[in-house]
Amino acid sequence: MQANRLLDWLGLIALVIMFGSAFLLTKIAVQEIPPLLVVAGRIVIGALILIAISIAQRERFRDLLPYWPLLLLLALTGNCLPFFVITWGQQYVDSGLAGILMAMMPLTTVVLAHFFIRGEHITRNKVIGFLLGFIGVIILMQPDLMLSSKMNWIQIIAMLSILSGAVSYAVNSILAHSLPKISLSLISSGVLIMASLMIVPIALIQGTEEWLPNTSFASLTSVLLLGLFPSGLATIIYFRVIRHAGPAFLSQINYLIPVWAVLMGVVFGGEHLTFHVLLALVVILAGIWIAQHNRKAVEATESLYH
Repeated sequence: MQANRLLDWLGLIALVIMFGSAFLLTKIAVQEIPPLLVVAGRIVIGALILIAISIAQRERFRDLLPYWPLLLLLALTGNCLPFFVITWGQQYVDSGLAGILMAMMPLTTVVLAHFFIRGEHITRNKVIGFLLGFIGVIILMQPDLMLSSKMNWIQIIAMLSILSGAVSYAVNSILAHSLPKISLSLISSGVLIMASLMIVPIALIQGTEEWLPNTSFASLTSVLLLGLFPSGLATIIYFRVIRHAGPAFLSQINYLIPVWAVLMGVVFGGEHLTFHVLLALVVILAGIWIAQHNRKAVEATESLYH
């Protein structure tokens, strides 16, 4: 029993490290590689890993055929769209700020669950939690929202872009409640196959001739790591933890991932932790805690940082 509990904690820590580090890896990659190609690269690498696992487990891909419309929606809302808008935004926003903005995902899910999941209703705690999260975002954006002639519109748009990624993940988590009762690793493979089929043709139109010859080892390695870990290996660990420890245990990563993203940005990315960033982090995490304080809501707010 203790061994299983230890494995649960190790899995949780691994998820925090992999999901939280994705923001810094993305920041490194987009310095030299166009966002669309970063997204396509990580999706294809993640898909290849999950396909190999499904084949090793002798799973039948034809079992996915009846569910292709759902898989298409999951791929769009959980991979293609959020990956792109977050990656694009990180050209202009620090990785730590991106991690904090993404913490709005579980709070947005609370609101959407009220309308689309039976038995999930807005409560006082959820309203307070969402409002605190919104205030935290305003605090985070406040330096760029000051009324002056030097208003940094590109950073404002970039932060709103990343927030739209959080909303997309929230929609994805609502759709995930309709998953068929078949192998989760097979479903994950199907979702990334669909995502690859959507994003690769678009990425190929953009071409690779202009950037590939001069791309650094660090940028290429970042894309490889994004595919191997946050998009591939993390999916397996994610499902293992949620099956053995449950969504309540897993929901703790909603607090830990933004903190890890900020630490990675400061320690390894040379980013600066200002007072308003720290205050925004505390306010948003407090909002998540209040909104999820009622245990019944956690299943609708489990994290999907991938």
